[in-house]
Amino acid sequence: MAVVVVESPAKAKTINKYLGSDFTVLASYGHVRDLPAKDGSVDPEHGFEMKWEVAPDSKKHLRAIAEALKSDDTLILATDPDREGEAISWHLTEALKPSLKKGKTVRRVTFNAITKTAVTDAMARPRDIDQALVEAYLARRALDYLVGFNLSPVLWRKLPGARSAGRVQSVCLRLIVEREMEIETFRAQEYWTVTATLATPRGQEYQARLTVLGGRKLERFDLANQTAAELAVQAIQSRDLRVASVESKPATRNPWPPFMTSTLQQEASRKLGMGAKATMSAAQRLYEAGYITYMRTDGIDMAPEAVHAARDEIRRRFGAEYVPDSPRMYKNKAKNAQEAHECIRPTDMSLSPDKLKVAEDQRRLYDLIWKRTLASQMASARLERTVVEIESPDREVGLRATGQVITFDGFLKIYDEGRDDDGDEDSARLPQIAAGEPAEKRAIQPEQHFTQPPPRYTEATLVKRMEELGIGRPSTYASIVTTIQERDYVRKEKGRLIPQDKGRLVTAFLTNFFRRYVEYDFTADLENQLDEISAGHLNWREVLDRFWRDFTAAIAETADLRISEVLEKIDEFLAPHLYPPREDGSDPRLCPGCGKGRLSLRTARSGGAFIGCSNYPECRYTRPLSAPSGDETEAAADRLLGVDGGDEIWLKTGRFGPYVQRGEATEDNPKPPRASLPKGWDPADMDLERALMLLNLPRQIGPHPEDGEMIEAAIGRYGPYVKHGRTYANLPDVEDVFTIGMNRAVELLAEKAARGRGGRGAQAPLRELGEHPDGGVIQVMNGRYGPYVKWDKINATLPAGVTPDSVTLEQALELIAEKAAKKGTRKTATRKTAAKKKTATKSTAKKKASATKAKAKE
Repeated sequence: MAVVVVESPAKAKTINKYLGSDFTVLASYGHVRDLPAKDGSVDPEHGFEMKWEVAPDSKKHLRAIAEALKSDDTLILATDPDREGEAISWHLTEALKPSLKKGKTVRRVTFNAITKTAVTDAMARPRDIDQALVEAYLARRALDYLVGFNLSPVLWRKLPGARSAGRVQSVCLRLIVEREMEIETFRAQEYWTVTATLATPRGQEYQARLTVLGGRKLERFDLANQTAAELAVQAIQSRDLRVASVESKPATRNPWPPFMTSTLQQEASRKLGMGAKATMSAAQRLYEAGYITYMRTDGIDMAPEAVHAARDEIRRRFGAEYVPDSPRMYKNKAKNAQEAHECIRPTDMSLSPDKLKVAEDQRRLYDLIWKRTLASQMASARLERTVVEIESPDREVGLRATGQVITFDGFLKIYDEGRDDDGDEDSARLPQIAAGEPAEKRAIQPEQHFTQPPPRYTEATLVKRMEELGIGRPSTYASIVTTIQERDYVRKEKGRLIPQDKGRLVTAFLTNFFRRYVEYDFTADLENQLDEISAGHLNWREVLDRFWRDFTAAIAETADLRISEVLEKIDEFLAPHLYPPREDGSDPRLCPGCGKGRLSLRTARSGGAFIGCSNYPECRYTRPLSAPSGDETEAAADRLLGVDGGDEIWLKTGRFGPYVQRGEATEDNPKPPRASLPKGWDPADMDLERALMLLNLPRQIGPHPEDGEMIEAAIGRYGPYVKHGRTYANLPDVEDVFTIGMNRAVELLAEKAARGRGGRGAQAPLRELGEHPDGGVIQVMNGRYGPYVKWDKINATLPAGVTPDSVTLEQALELIAEKAAKKGTRKTATRKTAAKKKTATKSTAKKKASATKAKAKE
């Protein structure tokens, strides 16, 4: 008899099917212990001793395991096969020590896939907990804690409005900010190309690009303007052309290796539009259901039996010609892979995506994994690439036509990797062309181009860059990318990551005052040291000691800094981007509002930043932190939208973003009517009609049919709403404010009033997911701030990318467990605060009583 412990109920359910009645399979619901979120949880003065705390919600899970161990003598820890899984197993043994008395056995098993074969094989080969992996986890956890709890307070004090600064997140943020600064300082360079439409003697047309002019090879910027391009066109028109050579070469394209964590996240972003967090969530469900191997890995190796299964499936589906003579072997480039070593692949190669009964996001991701895995073992694609050189008799003019033909599709039959940006590969098919034959000119077209700035990062390209630099590891990519967005340091727009003002300021601050700790090489070296600890080559406490000694010295250097000094330093650091040169040569810091004051960096109460005039409050000129075009004057310019009733209607930008305003401020009217643009409204799309819609809010819908009191629609602090008396009802969309009619408004207000009278429970759930292990039904509800799952007194918001229709029972259980743990921590903190206040009150009362007695005696 044995107790088997895994992380999640979904994983427990799958494993339970493969083990007999001699095993009791229970879930720990993730980590059972963590460092309390307070100062002193890691003690550098005493060998980095850590004070762990069992989460309130985890206590019942530990009790269930302890209860099962009363009748079973063996505890089998079957958590995930990586550093984090090893840590969970270690935490469990530490937390369960009272139950693991003499006669009890603790064993560790790992499997890369939740299949019957993998699970039973693992059970036959148990081992002890890998202490080196645990120590690497302890070092990473201590590092992240020490940086967060020592650097974040410096940020809060010196940079108002900034939030915490994570060890790796700050370096990742720096990548995004520096890319944005490259884009802002980029100056486009004009260049031209000339393309000719030519024809063979048989009348078949093809395209050729000018490559030689004046007997010299053309470089990219040689045709710098329209005049140069037109001269090139004349040079071609005035000459006969003949085919000088036709060269055809066979070529092959080999398939990509199977997925590891980073490449899966990149492809899911490119092809499915899924963020890193959503990708890993869907992959987790597929793994727990037994459909794919473990999804946190930097390995691209495939088990021999999986390779043979893939080859058999390729032969069955596509024929023997699509199976290479020998299996393809892929070498892992990682120096010291610490995660699960096999690639991400289907556990059953014959299980096609259309046979899966899972949520749509999981099915689409499985389809990607299945196709990539099969493609990795398929035959190469065979191509024929042709280059045709055309020239004039005097060789003053030369053109080139290129094309390619796929002669055998090979792996391309099932899969082709996506691209982050447009490629240069020309796949045009050329007609039959022979050397020596004339090339008839049909049309000659000059085309203007401009060089493009480097593209903003997507989640896919950011993960790829982090991997190239050695920053982070497979298990951390998703959380890093998600965290910087949740902290409002970065926003995602049309799939691209754009730094917010807070993110710029934090990066500028850290680069100036903690430069070493946001250096790419330093962070990568620290990751390598953690890997060396995993391999048992370094002592984790010595690594922490070296880091802590230098880090505390850097913290101490900032102790006497004043906020004004910090802003001045950041202002100076960002000056080339905040105040780019003006075309007229005037001082870029001179205020365009009053023409007298100087522009400088200011921080707002909200934590954002803006550029303001030194003559404030006489001059109230402000503009955003960064000019999108790099031209400060252009970015700051107000736009006149039109005139209404004699008043000019303006679109302006202030410290809190874009807004519309009626008229200008005067002595008689110092605060003219204004309205902020709702979230999602693009300032570029603003016109007079939409501006007046905003300025005329609240909108009167009409008198309520019951009491005649006016019903109004408006946009408030928490979004759009309708109002009747003291009853407010939220609207789902900003546009509803301008279109909602009387019937719908009355209906919404009635529903809100019913809930306000205690009828909240009457709200109908969107879905019922099933029973919670502790009793009670888990429901999906629609709330004020979006959909959430509800069980008992716990409400847990659905994360981005998870819809009410796609959320599963397993996801809901994890969300509820996480929320319960946080709720328990807050309750504990509240109770401790209340106890301290009570003790302090009693102490004060005693002191007052003693003083009164002393006076009485006198």
